[in-house]
Amino acid sequence: MGDPGAGAVLEDDAVSASGRAPSPSAGATRAPGMKRAHFRFYAELNDFLPRARRGVTFLHEFRGGPSVKDVIESLGVPHTEIDLVLADGESVDFSWILRDGARVSVYPVFESIDVAPLARVRPAPLREVRFVLDGHLGRLARYLRMLGFDARWRADAADDEIAGVAAAEHRIILTRDSGLLKRRIVTHGYRVREADPRRQLVEVVRRLDLFRAFAPFRRCLRCNDLLETVRKEDVVADLPPRVRERHDAFRRCPSCRRVYWAGSHHRRMERLISDLLAERARPSAEGAAGDAGAPGHEDREPRRGA
Repeated sequence: MGDPGAGAVLEDDAVSASGRAPSPSAGATRAPGMKRAHFRFYAELNDFLPRARRGVTFLHEFRGGPSVKDVIESLGVPHTEIDLVLADGESVDFSWILRDGARVSVYPVFESIDVAPLARVRPAPLREVRFVLDGHLGRLARYLRMLGFDARWRADAADDEIAGVAAAEHRIILTRDSGLLKRRIVTHGYRVREADPRRQLVEVVRRLDLFRAFAPFRRCLRCNDLLETVRKEDVVADLPPRVRERHDAFRRCPSCRRVYWAGSHHRRMERLISDLLAERARPSAEGAAGDAGAPGHEDREPRRGA
């Protein structure tokens, strides 16, 4: 995505030698026709910024009248990660036109700060939590299905298809690609930071506060369909001999016909769920460089066998 309004960040203004944010008058002489605005991003939004711009106020030059959404995304932050934008201390929506001299503070989704009186830029939460994941997150998709979440995934799904499915079926996109989340059609999404699948699961569950929504062992790990309870005599021909002897309760996927029972794999998943619930009591990691900051505080800106 090009930089709206032929904007540019003045790197010399991003941070002083002492590591502090510069004064508004610092930096290069303004080019003819250029406008300037000050930006500050908070908490985990700093993950998307170059190191020199994290946790500090920096100056951005632009032409014309771009929307604040376009400028924010040109700086690298997907709009789906943002819950609140303050311009000169007032909450604004994504369509707000950036003006010369504005001071803009950008905040992620709040978990503990009361921002009820302010105008959040994110759409209302989806009534049902459903996901579509990009091709790199197959293991995470299986884990989410294990917890009972509707998680669509296909290894070869193109970005256009993922965005279209998310819009048509009101799904949250989970991806490692920030660019996918910047598409205009996308309203709900999250860029997964972790690389290890189990750590990804902990990250997503914590970030989206999914603990109360667990409904484990009701979906097929392969197809994502809801499982159906079946009689033992209806599946006995498909069971290994030891399973026939030891188990009497079975469920089957109506799509792929895979049969599930409470075997050793089921017990391993139960332990994983217990570990996840224990994670809930632990303090979450701070976002990279930069405090969570209440609005208006800083700068007065505001497998079978499952």
